[in-house]
Amino acid sequence: MSRLLSARAATPPCRFIRSKDSSMNKSLLHAAAATVAALAIAVFWSATVVSELFLGHGDIAAVKHAIAFIGVPILVTAMALTGASGAMLAKGRKGKLVESKKKRMPLIAMNGLLVMIPCALFLNLRAQAGVFDSAFYAIQALELAVGLAQLTMMGKNFRDGLKLAGKLRARPQAA
Repeated sequence: MSRLLSARAATPPCRFIRSKDSSMNKSLLHAAAATVAALAIAVFWSATVVSELFLGHGDIAAVKHAIAFIGVPILVTAMALTGASGAMLAKGRKGKLVESKKKRMPLIAMNGLLVMIPCALFLNLRAQAGVFDSAFYAIQALELAVGLAQLTMMGKNFRDGLKLAGKLRARPQAA
């Protein structure tokens, strides 16, 4: 028993963080951050649709508040980690998949910073004030559409990342 305890004490609890293979750590961080970001957008989108279709204005206001003050900080952090770790992983790599991911990332970032975050803040302000007018619903529609675009582009980045990591085989191109 004492050997087992001493062996466990000698092993760092977060062994993968201290691994000599830093690219594995970056890959793990990248995958985790990207997953959190995609899940956050999917949860925001789903909560919005459910609250709009089935719940009252008070519940919609609660969803908008949670998105603005809990969700946005989580999403921004996850996206920043995804972008930074992705840039480190892509350093020195070339190829169609890497280039495709590099082209999509600025679009994802700009959609988030210039459309989704301002929409979330605007919708929260309006919902907290009890103003559910045509402007609210127009911005809501924009936010939902951009959210779907974000999930689509992020899904393509996931697919390409799995191909780059050798966890998903590339389909043969049709002639």
